[in-house]
Amino acid sequence: MNKTVCRMAGLCLAIPMLAAAVPAFADTAPAGKWQIKLLATAVLPDGKISSVKSIDPSLAGMAAFSAPQTYANNNVTPTLAIEYFATPDISIETIAGVTAHHLTGSGSLNGASVVSHILIVPATVTVKYHLPLGAIRPYVGVGPSLFIVMGERPGASVAGLGVSKVTLSSNLGVAAQAGVDIPIGKTGYGLSLDAKKYWVGTTANFYAGSADVLVTKHKLDPWVLSAGVSYRF
Repeated sequence: MNKTVCRMAGLCLAIPMLAAAVPAFADTAPAGKWQIKLLATAVLPDGKISSVKSIDPSLAGMAAFSAPQTYANNNVTPTLAIEYFATPDISIETIAGVTAHHLTGSGSLNGASVVSHILIVPATVTVKYHLPLGAIRPYVGVGPSLFIVMGERPGASVAGLGVSKVTLSSNLGVAAQAGVDIPIGKTGYGLSLDAKKYWVGTTANFYAGSADVLVTKHKLDPWVLSAGVSYRF
């Protein structure tokens, strides 16, 4: 199992045990309208190339893309969540953060460095329902997400084929989430666990000079697992 997944799973198991050891939980969650969360977030892409739209035959080396596949590396990054409670049980949440990845080939591109650097801002807003089960509040949510992609550069393998530039589109998708908030006493502070599944894609354009020599469509579809501290006021 990937080391990042193991670490996050261990953290997810440790936080409920830590919460159980805290001597004084509030009988009910704090009544404040706002909540902020500072989280450690593991971004675990679960994507692939969904189609090759076009290949310029002028670059013979691009024939390797006739049956390609790629995968993106996992990453851990800090994130900030801001949440507004419209009612005691319904809230609206947005997250802020940036995650960095690179694309490596598999299949006919096994081991190839395809894109060496990608920065993604997953601009996400979800509507959440908090189950009224007492102080410890599980929740579920769903909402739109715009994956803003920037900073992408061609990997060494495709640069060796004559590619000088690569762009990935910023696309709209959807996110579903589930998690739990655990208040500590009546201080407003708490612990938070959150899991999101995204469904979102991107289109990659590879250029040799000004010529668009390759267009591929990708599924990104990451799991995003977070754990951290919260403050409600």
